[in-house]
This record gives sequence, structure tokens and C-alpha cells, in this order.
Amino acid sequence: MAGRIRDEDVKRVREAARIDEVVGEHLQLRNAGGGNLKGLCPFHDEKSPSFNVAPAKGLFHCFGCQEGGDVIEFVKKVEHLTFSEAVERLAAQYNVELRYEEGGYTPGRQQGQRTRLVEAHRAAAAFFAEQLGSAEAMIARQFLADRGFTQADAEHFGIGYAPAGWEHLVRYLRGKGFTPQELLTGGLASEGRRGPMDRFRGRLMWPIRDIGGDVIGFGARRLRDDDNGPKYLNTPETPIYKKSQVLYGLDLAKKDIAKSGRAVVVEGYTDVMACHLAGVPGAIATCGTAFGEDHIKVLRRLLMDSDGFRGEVIYTFDGDAAGQKAALRAFEEDQRFVTRTFVAVEPSGMDPCDLRQTKGDQAVRDLVDSRVPLFEFAIRSRIEGHDLGTAEGRVAALDAAAPIVADIKDQALRHTYAVRLDSWLGFLDERFVVGRVAQLARWKRERATKGAAAESAPPDRAAAVPRGSRPADGRDTRQTVQREVLKLALQYPGLVAWAFDGFGVDEFTVPPYAAVRAAMDTAGGLNGPAVETGWIPAVREAAADDTVRALVTELAVEAPYQSRVPDDVYAGGCLVSLRVYSADARIADVKSRLQRLDPAAAPEDYAATFQELMDLEKYRRSLLDNGAAAL
Repeated sequence: MAGRIRDEDVKRVREAARIDEVVGEHLQLRNAGGGNLKGLCPFHDEKSPSFNVAPAKGLFHCFGCQEGGDVIEFVKKVEHLTFSEAVERLAAQYNVELRYEEGGYTPGRQQGQRTRLVEAHRAAAAFFAEQLGSAEAMIARQFLADRGFTQADAEHFGIGYAPAGWEHLVRYLRGKGFTPQELLTGGLASEGRRGPMDRFRGRLMWPIRDIGGDVIGFGARRLRDDDNGPKYLNTPETPIYKKSQVLYGLDLAKKDIAKSGRAVVVEGYTDVMACHLAGVPGAIATCGTAFGEDHIKVLRRLLMDSDGFRGEVIYTFDGDAAGQKAALRAFEEDQRFVTRTFVAVEPSGMDPCDLRQTKGDQAVRDLVDSRVPLFEFAIRSRIEGHDLGTAEGRVAALDAAAPIVADIKDQALRHTYAVRLDSWLGFLDERFVVGRVAQLARWKRERATKGAAAESAPPDRAAAVPRGSRPADGRDTRQTVQREVLKLALQYPGLVAWAFDGFGVDEFTVPPYAAVRAAMDTAGGLNGPAVETGWIPAVREAAADDTVRALVTELAVEAPYQSRVPDDVYAGGCLVSLRVYSADARIADVKSRLQRLDPAAAPEDYAATFQELMDLEKYRRSLLDNGAAAL
């Protein structure tokens, strides 16, 4: 049975792993004020950034989908790992040695599956890289040299060679302690008649890394004529390798993409290498599949692709028919981006690798800079082949291109391209072309609307995203004050510690808020030792359940309502407001009791209740007149 990671080691991992660094491997973060950062959430699609990171507190929270937690929970959720695997992933990244209960550290027995598979791939990559220097690998080295790549280039990208035998890698990894099942599960071996055999044999090998830099798969290029396999053989789908989500070169390109706001999508591994070496470090490629929805999600987060921040995605395709077809496929997915998208096609049909080898690095940079908008490229591709010298040819070209223009979601942009289409076709009748496109767009919308209505009614959006942690009525200032006081108690305990513990749980009338207040008492209160040793983690640990724990995280990350940093005056005002609302509630309750009493039948009860009312109203006036001094 696997051992449990010691609690003190888990704590060391939390302390060593900076949440802004870890989250920054997956999405671009920008300043959100108050020391917090924000970006596009990796857990749901959004057009405006609602994902917040609080580095000082080691927490994240998305105000769109309500996901939140610490750095371990982020890695666990974003990489679909178990808790132990997430701890091991971070421990390896930050050089924290883990110890396990029940007998110490035995990697093969106690590490999670992902950790084991990543280590197997890391060992395989080192093996392939070493084999590239062997006599057998001369054909692989020649392949690279013929394309203008040096030994230093191969080392930079981690390129290797898989020997032509059946069990070279399997024997090597078995000697490292990896089991046959691990090699099969990771896609490094195939099942043979006598057991596992090498999946990759006699091929040039590119290690494929995830966004964090871990090797999770390989791309293998055929080198010999007697190899009857496909030209490129990639790792199959495994627990750590999902080809629809992987982009080759992203680990090297992510910083430049985030910094420059530009990503260049090329078609092959050598094209990525050529672009990077030529001074286009934002180049990436898919791994044996078309550029699709999941790839777009990855890029959108790195580009901060939102209404407020717009970058560029540039597709480079071969100039042949297949390249144009790929560009049109990209157009179909393009409008998932908010950012601007372009196409760069070399007129003679050369890809970036060929272009660099033939004309040099500058030619590659010039190719990327010569980009044209993807909409324009897609429309012109539909026009090509039609005889625009005849009326019949122009009408046929219009019929071919108008559907693309009609598919443009942005109405202003659709009108602009309809006007351009008229000039490209030479109708000299702008109203006719714009009207034709508008008519087609309306028809498409009507068909889509009728089709959607016929299938099913739209779901209740409010019910789709539970928001039990929010006040039922955002205009209820009493609930707003309760929320603000809890935020201050979590984020700035020193400002409210002098009075907060005197506020009862019943003064927080929203049940989730009352639960957070109760968790603070359980954690020792604002005057207890936990405030000095780790206040927010202590409150999260004391929370009654995961729902309350998530709300603690949300409140710990959410910025105060005022724009400037809270001070004693602001904190005192919030506490006074909360106490005034509490007094109002008690006054209303006492008035109700007084109304029900008969002074003749119960004169003493009536007098006591009346005095209680007078005392409460006096206290309320004192709060309003003297502020925090009256608390």
C-alpha cells in the first residue's frame, strides 16, 4: 500500500511553490491591483479575465466558475492529478524532498502514476539524446544537417535517435526500475508476442513537453526507405499525453507569447526549430492533429485573449492546396479568439524550415511580418479559380465567398469585408454585395435559431453555476457590509482584531457568511496564535465543509470594495456599519415584541422590553455619533 506524504513536507511544498509562478506556466497574468494578479481562467471559457491570484496569500479564485484554492489544488485541477501527484509534481519542480509514512520513500511503490510516467519519459528522452551520437544515428544527424541544424540546435531542442532494434529502450527503462505496464501505459512500448517492445525504432525523435516543461510524449520521423510506417509517428493517447491539447515548442515559446502578445502556428517540428533559431521564438506546432478548440484555449490564456488585451495569432501554411485547406479549417475555429488572426504563406510554397535553409533567417522573419488577416485570406481563397472577367464568373465567386463573409460574427467587421469583397470581385455595386451577404447572414441566423429551438430549450443559466456564496440580492447593503468585514478579517486582520472577536456569529445573517465567521472562531479568533503562523490556511482548515472552504478562499482573494488599500478608518467604518445593521435588526425584533405585549396584563415585562428598546436606540445613536469609539 502506498505511503502517505508527511504533513510537514506538504507544508514545505506549499511554502516553496510560488503560486504566481506555477499559475503563470499556464496563463498570462496581469496586475489586478492590491498585489493581486488576474488572467483568463483555465477551468472555463471566458472573454474577460475573472481568474484572480493572490501571491501574498498563496491562493487563487475564479469569480466566474468559483474554482479556488492553494497552489497544490491548482496543479491538481489543471493537470487532472491526485493530491499526492500534485504534491510530487511541485516537489520535483522546487527541489523539495518528500518523505512518506509507513516505511519511507520507494518511488516505484509510492509515487503517483503521472509522476512515474513523466520520469519514464524523462529517462527515455535522455536515452534518445545520447543515442544521437552513435554510429547508427549518422542518418539522423545527416537529416538534421541537410536542413541547416547543428549539433547545438539538436541539444537545445532535446532531439534524439531511437535505435532500430526491438528492445533497446525497453531494456534501458526496465533497468531503471520501470515496469512493463508503465512502459505500455505511457506509450513508450507496444505489446509484442514476447512482451513489450520499443514503439519507436530507427527514427529521429523530438521530445514533446507540456507547458511546464515535462516530457510527456515523442514525435518520431521516418529516416529509412525500408521503414513501412508512417512518415511521422507520435505517442498515442496516454494518461499524460492528449494530442488535442499539446502544442510542440510551447514550453520554449510561452514566455515570448505572453510578452509579445504574438503566437506563430506552424505545421511541423522542423518549422518550429527554424522559426525559433531565426528569431521568431513564439512559434509552436500541433502534434499529429489539426489545430483545434483545445489548442485555442491554451493560446487564449497565454495571450490574455480578452476584450481588453488583443494580440496576434499567425498561421503559416504551405502554399499548396493542402495548406489553403488547412487555412480554411483554421478560419472555422478562428472566431473563438478575441485576438486578431493572420495567415503567412510563402509565395513559392516553402515552409519556414525550407525558407530558412534557402534564404536565411531574415526571410523567415519577413514571412511572419508579411501576414495578411485570416478573413481576407479565406475569402480570397474562395475567389481564386473563378473567371472574374465575366459576369457569370463574378456571380459564382460571390456565391463561393459570401458564406465566409456571412459567418463573421462581428457585424461591423462583416460589413467591412462585404465592402472589400465588392472591390475584389469588381462588381462596382457595393449595395448589391453587402445586401447579398446580409441576406445570407440573416438566413444562417434564422436557421440556427430554429434548429436550436427545435432541439431543446436553453438551460437556466443561473441554475448552471451555483452561487450560494453570494448574497441573494446584490443590492442588499447589509449583506455587502458583512462580506466586506469578513474580507478585512481574512486579508487585514490587524485592522479589525481589536473588535472583531466581539461580533457574534448571529450578526452575519447570510448562512455561508455565518459559517465563515464560525470557522474563524474555531481557528482561534483574530487574537489567537494562528494569525501570526498562518491565518488563512487555519481558517480554511477549520471550515465545516468544502463549500465553506471555497468561500474562505474567495473572500481571501477578492479585492476590497474601495479602490485604495484599506486603513483603520475604513475598517472601523465597516465594523460600525455592521453593528448598526445588527442594532437595527434587534430594534425591529424588540418593537415587534413590545407590540404584542399588553402593558396592563404584564406591566413588568412591558417596562423591561421598553427599556431594552430605549437602550438599543441609544446605542445605535452612539454608533452613528461616535463611530468606532462606541464599539
